[in-house]
Formats: sequence, C-alpha cells, structure tokens
Amino acid sequence: MTVTTKGPLPSDPYAEPYDVTVVGAGVVGSAIARELAGYPGIRVALVEASGDVGDGTSKANTAILHTGFDAVPGSLESRLVREGQRLLAAYAAESGIPVEPVGALLVAWDEVQLAVLPELLKKAERNGYDEARIIGAEEVRSREPHLGGGVLGALDVPGESIICPWTTILAYATQAVRAGVDVHLNARVGKVSSPSPSGLHELATPRGAVRTRYLINAAGLHADALDRGLLGRGDFTVTPRRGQLIVFDKLARDLVSHILLPVPTALGKGVLVAPTVYGNVLLGPTAEELDDKEATGTTEDGLAGLRAKGRRILPSLLDEEITAVYAGLRAATEHDDYQIHSSPERRYLTVGGIRSTGLTASMAIAEYVVGLLGESGADLDLATRRELDPIHMPNIGESFPRPYQRADLIATDPAYGSIVCHCERVTRGEIRDALISTIPPGSLDGLRRRTRARGGRCQGFYCGAAVRELFEGWGELGAAR
Repeated sequence: MTVTTKGPLPSDPYAEPYDVTVVGAGVVGSAIARELAGYPGIRVALVEASGDVGDGTSKANTAILHTGFDAVPGSLESRLVREGQRLLAAYAAESGIPVEPVGALLVAWDEVQLAVLPELLKKAERNGYDEARIIGAEEVRSREPHLGGGVLGALDVPGESIICPWTTILAYATQAVRAGVDVHLNARVGKVSSPSPSGLHELATPRGAVRTRYLINAAGLHADALDRGLLGRGDFTVTPRRGQLIVFDKLARDLVSHILLPVPTALGKGVLVAPTVYGNVLLGPTAEELDDKEATGTTEDGLAGLRAKGRRILPSLLDEEITAVYAGLRAATEHDDYQIHSSPERRYLTVGGIRSTGLTASMAIAEYVVGLLGESGADLDLATRRELDPIHMPNIGESFPRPYQRADLIATDPAYGSIVCHCERVTRGEIRDALISTIPPGSLDGLRRRTRARGGRCQGFYCGAAVRELFEGWGELGAAR
C-alpha cells in the first residue's frame, strides 16, 4: 500500500502505467477508488491536489444521509441517492461510521409553504419514498417544542439521518489503500495529454507525471476545467455556491431533535437547523453564487443572515454559544442533475456536478461509474469483484462509546484514558492512532477531522500546544511509514 505526500512521485517512465487513475480524493473520488480496488489485477491511483483526502468540498458537507425524497423524479441523482442511502447505511454500520437516524421535519411557516407540502409528498412518492406524511401544527409543536411561532404544519420524513462525513471519506480511502490503491497527495493536476487510440494519458503534477490508461475526473469544483482541457469542450460549467454555516455549542443539543428543513427553493434546500453526530447543532447553509473557487471564507453579512433565519426557526438557539463558523463550496452547475459522462474513445469519464447529496450517493455513484467503464469496452477485467477486507474506523461520534468512556480499552492501553482535548474528550491514544494510521493527517486540521481534537468550544486555546507537540512527534513517525 502506498500513500505519497511529498517529493517526486515514485514513477519510472518505463514502468507499467496505472490502469485507472481517479483525479480528486473527495467523497466521490475516494468511493470510486475503493470500488475499483475490488477488482484484482487492476492498478489504480487516486490523485489529489491537497495534502489530505476529503480536504475540499467534501469536508464542509452538511452531514445528512438523505433519503432522496425531494430529488427530481426520474433523474440520475434521484436513483443514485436512493441506492446510495441503502449502501452507505449498511457500510456505516459495519465500518463504524457514526450515524444517527433522527428524521427530518420540513416545516411550513406560512400558507404558501403549507400549500406546497402535498406537492412535496407526491414528489417523495414518485422518488420511491413512501414513509413521508404531512402532520399538523400541534404534532410539530409536540415533537419540537422550541420552534418559533407561526408553524402551520410539516412534512415528516422519518428516514433522514445525520452522519460523519469525515469518517466516511477516510474509510473509503483507507480501504482502497489497504487493497492496493496508490494515493498521491499534493499532486494538483495541470496539463493532461490526451492519448492516441493506443496511447496513455499523462497527467502533469508538481511532483512529476502520472501515466494511466483510463482517466476518471472526479475533481469537484475543478471538474469542468479538466473536462474542457482534455476534451476541448464544456458539457457543464461549475459555479461555486458558497454555503456558510454556524456550529453551536453542545449545550444547544437538547433544543432540537430532528433535522429542521425549510421548503426548498431553486437555489437548494435553504437554511436548516440540524443536530450533528458530534453533539453540536448546525445552522445553515447560505447559498451564494460566486466566481472564485477558493472563496471559502465566512462573511459578516452571511452570518448575520443565518442568525436572522435561525431566530425565526429556533429562537432560543441564538442564546447559545457559538463553537465555530465555516464555509464550503458546492459544485453547482447549470443542470438539475449529476453530470456523469463516458468518452470511450478518449478512455475518459467525467463525474461532475455532484452537489451536497454526493455524500449519500457516493457508493452508488462509484458502482455506476465502474459500470460505465465496463460498458465502454474497456480492456479491464471487471467481470468479478472481490470482497474487500473489512475495516472498523475509530468512533468520533456521540452515539457510541468514546475511548475515554471505555474501561476495557483503557485497561489495555492507558493512553486511551489520558485526555488531551478536554472540550471534545479526545485522548492521547486516539491522536497517536490517527498519526500512525494508514492515511495519517498532513495538518492539524486533518487531525481534527480524524479525532475532533481542537474542534470544541475553546478551538484549541487550551490543548493546542499539546496537540501540536503530539502531531510533530508521532506525525513524523506516521510520515516515515
């Protein structure tokens, strides 16, 4: 297994090229690499511009495991979200990915929104989801007593869940690497040389060239640029849609029991209030169409707008402490559906326009993409897929016991009883394990996504120096593995 992060790529121009290279190690690219790893004899590379897997759009997901009840009926997204929800729920259960089935309430605050609920119910049924139902204001109030005034009713969607997006991505990539996939980080793809009918793609990166027979573009926000650069045309244009979010302290968790959704608009599902598997409460996101694909900063106006909407939805939430604010960019396009296209003559597949539902659909997208690869006449042995060795990820959610709560674990290794980050109850043992893992973090932010260290109320003010010392010590050990 190979994970490279710096120095020249371990490539020899006369060596055997990769059979398939996936560009982009977000949740979709990592899922595709994992799916391909199940076919023995196929050499696979996962190439990522950043220094970590899941370090782009995927890390700022709203962390909902969707039912797909409100997707466009008959669309590819609807089908893959529905299939993906089933696949990911099962995978999460066997792999230790935190999931909580809290359900969702799509709340109507005026007569216009109330009138839309029957249409949304019909849409859910057309999408194959028949568990939704419309409930009255009294039931909504009994289930969510802290809601603001003026609630008229809601669409109850009991199948919606919250999930840990960070652990999901890391599970995919870890399983892929253990099955033989090479992951190359800090390897932003520049020019791509298009192959002749019998030739190879050559991907230019700052760390050297990657040669491959087949290329899968899962580059997220930059998928359109790679598409145009290779094919000379643009089937879609990615317009980054910024979503700012506010994370409230754990003391706010008792204020909300469900994912509280608004009636959706053309720009998305709007501002929601949702619990997280880490015990916090999310408010957001905004939906801002931008030109800059690097504009992940929060703004005063954006946060003020969220607070105003949050006060309408859950007034007492605004009295709670804010733990953090952040923003993510969604890969919105001019189309209402995923943009997944195969170009057999170029030995190339595009996986673009994957919005926030991509987390839920990721495993189904991966199966669909590999199916397209086989249908394209690819001279790859895709006939029989082996079962990958199972993995079990460290738990960073609150729905299952954490290491500091497990006397049996502490008895075998006292490091699991030594708390370093007191806000999030992260132990020395967890930090050590992350730093010497199959895919160790390349930064303190990467360590936070694996353990929650420095992610609590004090944002590292108390534990920052201790965490950094461990990162710089064990981190060198992990990098040397």
